[in-house]
Amino acid sequence: MKRKLITLLIYSLFWMLFFIFARALFIIIQFRELITYSPSIIFETFIHGFRLDMATTAYILLIPMAVSAVSVFFSGKWYRVFLSSYTYSLIIIFSGLVLGDAAIYSYWGFRLEFSVLDYLKNPGDAIASASTFQMIFWLLVYAVITFLFILLYNRFVDRFIKEDKKPVRPLLATTIIFILTGSMVIPIRGGIREAPISAGSVYFSKALFPDHAAINIIWNFGHTAIYAKPSKNPYLFSENKEARKDFNDLLKEKGSTVKVLKSKRPNILFIILESFGSFLIDQSARDSIVTPRFREYIHQGLYFSNIYAAGSRTDKAIPAIFSGYPNLPLLQVIRESGKTRSMPGIVKMLDSAGYKTSFWYGGDIDFANLNSFLTESGFREMVTKKDFSPQECTSKWGAHDEILLNRLQDSLPAFRQPFACGVLTLSSHEPFEVPIEPVFMGDDELSKFMNSVWYTDRSLGNFLDKAGKTDWWKNTIVILMADHCRRNTVNVPVYSGEIYKIPMLWLGGALTVKDSVINKVGNQFDMPLTLALQLNMKNRFIFSKDLLSTGSSSFAFYTYNEGFGFITDTTTAVYDIKLKQNVLEKGNNPERAARLGKSFLQVLYDDYLSR
Repeated sequence: MKRKLITLLIYSLFWMLFFIFARALFIIIQFRELITYSPSIIFETFIHGFRLDMATTAYILLIPMAVSAVSVFFSGKWYRVFLSSYTYSLIIIFSGLVLGDAAIYSYWGFRLEFSVLDYLKNPGDAIASASTFQMIFWLLVYAVITFLFILLYNRFVDRFIKEDKKPVRPLLATTIIFILTGSMVIPIRGGIREAPISAGSVYFSKALFPDHAAINIIWNFGHTAIYAKPSKNPYLFSENKEARKDFNDLLKEKGSTVKVLKSKRPNILFIILESFGSFLIDQSARDSIVTPRFREYIHQGLYFSNIYAAGSRTDKAIPAIFSGYPNLPLLQVIRESGKTRSMPGIVKMLDSAGYKTSFWYGGDIDFANLNSFLTESGFREMVTKKDFSPQECTSKWGAHDEILLNRLQDSLPAFRQPFACGVLTLSSHEPFEVPIEPVFMGDDELSKFMNSVWYTDRSLGNFLDKAGKTDWWKNTIVILMADHCRRNTVNVPVYSGEIYKIPMLWLGGALTVKDSVINKVGNQFDMPLTLALQLNMKNRFIFSKDLLSTGSSSFAFYTYNEGFGFITDTTTAVYDIKLKQNVLEKGNNPERAARLGKSFLQVLYDDYLSR
């Protein structure tokens, strides 16, 4: 009996060592973040993360302790075999989670969560983001970590377990072990406190990276798996009546729409540009040379200079662009066909009005449930990777943007009018491998990214040059918009509005204006309503406002996994849901901005649950 308890103690220490190693590995891999903090701050991540490490270890111990309580009635080696098999399985799984989390953090800016598994439903597309060298490197590191901890287990835990013999008092022994098993609720809850432990419980710094480093990744993954989709609104910040009033005041129309179209039924091209953040295009940005053709065309159309993406990924942008539906923290609504079916859609409306609709993408349209969503959104035809020859699919994702846009260019003259086409580019997606000689020298991620954007910008410019000389251009509006931006430096917090600010540009012969700029603060999901009102179409875009109205409110709302941002002409507030406080405040009255953002999120989630 004594040896069995000592074994469980050593087993606990083994897992605590694993979690210390996991945190150290995470910090080392994020070396660009690491060098910006003092050794004392880094050390504190281990101190503050200890409680979550203990909680995770307690969860792991539940099954071995319960089995151990029963094992006192039997003799033999079966418990040793069971514990080894159990541990090997966890090491194999946990090592993959630890490494995957460390690898993607610099791109996504949040710790690994259960929702990320949705991206692995199409593993080929997920792998396409990494180079061959990166895949080999991470697989080797994974093999080394797994081998190392299996070796440590065999050396220091397994060898300590002897063949079980029945204790003299088996009932007493099993009672003691069951009591100890029940006591695991204390570390699981994080101690004897009214509120159970959470990820926010280990936050200790004003900076996000040290707080994130303190989180136990295994606990975080398991927690988000259990609480992935609440059946009740988790964002009840105020009485529903108060939240609804704030929401209605935000979206109340107080003016009239300024018409900018010559035609009531123009052809429409929606061109969604992968990762084209405003910092690349903004007229005052030092890196604007990355997109010379886009900047050139700003003077040919109507440029919206203060637009923000709904979220940080393409699958969060698509519902915003075509259904006017904002993004929710921790959720990818595009994957829930039962809910998206009931959403309004600008292409649904165009399809019903007799438009010929099609969607063009050089990659796999099945990624992230994209095919299902687009089909239900009203796109009747799809041109995707399978429509291009293997010789044309030279990108890891499929056909590069130049090839895609050339195919579209050749096809448009034969289209029945009016037509509505959606286009999604892909060349500026990781791993940023494009078929040109580098324009920006350097082997770093930012240089590669800028080269890929320059390539897409050139391809887009060539497409627009040719399109402007066609007959169909005269009755066409082209809407250029980014799906999202990206985090290009660790110095920018993951919640910063800089990461979410994107360009939107309207072009085409159907426009009545040129060289005009709209400075109103708005969202990706405002576009469908704005366009619908230009076409005099009735709509149900309840979360959108008219960007071309003389009286609509000037604000933007975006979400990240742990909170939301709310921006107006004079104020910025970013609220962290776990910390229950603003983590960024700028301008006048950020408290009011945070309140309005809370109300918007509360009403949004109620709507999500009702679908």
